[in-house]
Amino acid sequence: MLTSDEALQERRNDYDVTNRVNVSSPRSVRQAVLELFSSIYPASSFDSIWLAFHDFERVYNGFDPDYHGIDTSYHDMQHSLDVTLALARLIGGFEASVPVRDRLGPERSTFALVAALFHDSGYLRHRVHDSSAANGAEFTRTHVTRSGLFLERYLPRVGLEQFTPVVSRVVHFTGYEISLDRIELEDPKDSFVGHLLGTADLVAQLADRCYLEKCRDRLYPEFVLGGVAFESAESGDVRYRSGKDLLAQTLNFYRSSVHLRLERGFNSAYRYFEPFFGDAQNPYVLFIRKNLTFLVSVLEHDEWHKLRRRPPCVVPDPYGEARLMALALQRLRQRTEAERAERRVRQHLAPA
Repeated sequence: MLTSDEALQERRNDYDVTNRVNVSSPRSVRQAVLELFSSIYPASSFDSIWLAFHDFERVYNGFDPDYHGIDTSYHDMQHSLDVTLALARLIGGFEASVPVRDRLGPERSTFALVAALFHDSGYLRHRVHDSSAANGAEFTRTHVTRSGLFLERYLPRVGLEQFTPVVSRVVHFTGYEISLDRIELEDPKDSFVGHLLGTADLVAQLADRCYLEKCRDRLYPEFVLGGVAFESAESGDVRYRSGKDLLAQTLNFYRSSVHLRLERGFNSAYRYFEPFFGDAQNPYVLFIRKNLTFLVSVLEHDEWHKLRRRPPCVVPDPYGEARLMALALQRLRQRTEAERAERRVRQHLAPA
C-alpha cells in the first residue's frame, strides 16, 4: 500500500486521482462508473448511461454527421470523463450517507451522469450552423448555454426526457454565464445535482496531475480564441497577457471565486467524497493542495522550467493542440497589428 506522498508521485498523467482509472479512455471510465452504479443501485438498468458513453465517444470523435469532433485541447474528452468519474463518486458518497427518502435515486443519478458527460458539449462545432467558427474555443463565453441546448435535444434519446425542462439550468452550475443565485429549480434534488455537478467540474480540473501545464499551454489559447483573455473588445484591456500570466492569477482566482463556489455556492458538496473513500484521505483534496502549493513555489522562485509534464490531449485530430495554438497566435498577432494601426491613426490625428 502506497503512502499518500508516494501516491502523489506515482500517479500517471492520464489517470484519475487514485491512479487506477484511465480517464483518457471512455471504456475505462464507463466500466468504473458501471461498477459504482451497480453497487449503489443493484436492481437498476445501466442502459441509458451505457448509451450515453457510446454517443459521447462517437460525437466527440467526430463520427456524428452533425458535429465536428471536439477540438478544444483543455476541454477535451479527458476532462469530461474525469468530471463524470468524480461525479459518480460524489453520488456514491451522498447516497451512502443520507436517509433513503433524501437520496437522489437511480433515475436522477443517471441524469446527473449523462449531464456530466455532455456538460461541455457547447464547445462542439455544428457542421452547418457553426461553419464560421475555426475552433470550438470561440464559444467559450456561451458554451454552457450551448451545452444546455445540446442536452435538451439529447436526453429524450436515452429515455431521460422527464429531465429536459431542468437540464439547462442544472448545467449552468458548471459555468459563469448565470450567477448561481439566479439559477432557480423547484425540486431541491435538482439543485443538489447542480451542486454536485459544479463541484465535480471544478475539483476534477484542480486535481488533474497536469493542471498547471494545461492552464498555461491549453486554457490560455482557448481564452484567446474565446475573447476571455481580454476584458472586452471595446476597451481593449488585457486580462491575461500569456499562459504564465494566467497561472500567476490562478491563486487569486481560487481564493476569490473557486473556494467560495465550492464552500458556499455548492454548499460544500465536495465533502461527499469523504464517505466514498472511507478512512482513506480524499485524493482529490490531496492533489488540489499539491498543485496549488507547487504553483506558489514556481511563482515565488520564478521556476517555470519545472512545469514540464506533457499531458495527453484527447481530441480526434492528432495535430489538434498545435492547430489551436496556431489559431491563438494568429489572433494575438491580428490584435497587435490592429492596436498598432490604431495608435498610428491617433498620432496622425493628434494636434501639432
